[in-house]
Amino acid sequence: MIASLRIRLALGAFAAIVFILLMLGYGLSRVFSGYVAERYRVEMSGIVDQLVAGLELRDGKVLLAKTPTDPRFTLPGSGRYWQVVAQTGEVLRSRSLWDVDLPNTALVPTDHGFIEAQGPDGANLFVYRREIALDEPHGSSRFALSAAFERFEFDDAVAQFHSAMTLMLVLSAAVLVAAAIFQVGVGLAPLARLQQRVGLVRAGQASSVDDVGVSELGPLVCELNLLLTERATAVERARARASDLAHGLKTPLTVLLHLADQLPPHEKDLARQQVDLIRQRADRQLQSARLGVEQMGLTELGPLVGKLVMVLKPITGPRGIDWQIRIPAGLAVDMDAADFAEALGNVLDNASRFARGEIRITATAEDEAAVVTVEDDGPGTSEADLAILPSRGVHLGDDDGGSGLGLSITAEILSAYGGSLELGRSQLGGLSVRLSVPLRG
Repeated sequence: MIASLRIRLALGAFAAIVFILLMLGYGLSRVFSGYVAERYRVEMSGIVDQLVAGLELRDGKVLLAKTPTDPRFTLPGSGRYWQVVAQTGEVLRSRSLWDVDLPNTALVPTDHGFIEAQGPDGANLFVYRREIALDEPHGSSRFALSAAFERFEFDDAVAQFHSAMTLMLVLSAAVLVAAAIFQVGVGLAPLARLQQRVGLVRAGQASSVDDVGVSELGPLVCELNLLLTERATAVERARARASDLAHGLKTPLTVLLHLADQLPPHEKDLARQQVDLIRQRADRQLQSARLGVEQMGLTELGPLVGKLVMVLKPITGPRGIDWQIRIPAGLAVDMDAADFAEALGNVLDNASRFARGEIRITATAEDEAAVVTVEDDGPGTSEADLAILPSRGVHLGDDDGGSGLGLSITAEILSAYGGSLELGRSQLGGLSVRLSVPLRG
């Protein structure tokens, strides 16, 4: 099944054009052949009428008081012939036949109403034949009268018509195909406008889909706007629930922190760590809820990466970490700025903790995605650990203070936007993290 509506419509139009032109060509050919055959029948019938008018019987002999006046009847093989055969077997013929006899029996006519025969020099003839009876004192006498012409005249006239008709049909086909292509383009143009307006809504530049000016698409536009209205209502409800959840968790977590301060030192640190873990997981769930309902916006990578690096430089400065940033100007993605900041911030935080002297950030456009790569010259990790690092609770090192949630949170954020996270070995010797994010359309 062809998926393209444009190709379907074009193929349907082409098939209809070919079928109609073939039927038209066949019909015109039949009509013209019939017209030419009728003109020749009229001519041959006129010749036979002249023969009938001049036919006489004298003393039992057949005579023609007056023969057809066309001079071609006097020239052998001229292309026009006549013949009269009496029931006694006596034959009168035009000089153009020379010594050739036309068929005298009642043969089956061809499709054009003529009898086929051979004339002088083997030329193919179309013969018009008629039988008549003349009354005389002793009874009636029957005669077979024939008039003929060379078949190539008929075939040549039809062939010339076919050549002109074929040229006309080819030109007509070209015009009709061009008109069909134009019609398909014009007919599908409203769908392109609808796509653009839906894209504006998806990009956050419009709150509803404007009418595209086509009555057939009106119900679809209406349904889309109803869906957007319901979606906006769901957004507000989700935000309200997220806010309620945040406020509901805030007080219990504060109380737990105060209670943790009253525990022995070794238990206090463990309790505070668990409370922080609960807060992070709650924040992650709130973030996931927001990702599912909010519209994506335009985020330019360069400025945002610069801000994140400026926040981390005071931490890495005393260790002499060198930041290398290579991001093309204007490179943007379909992703909320806060979401991208959280996703990339987790990766940069890991790099800043394990780097020894250099952190490199590069961004490139590959196909329909922007790929941001963060590399460091830290100790790295084994190939076996690369596959499990994005899992929850898994982190590099034993006593680095990490919760093991950073890369898993980053992977979830990217997945919500249709992106992906890949880990590998860096050319600098440490870890390489690739964040693939959809490009701005």
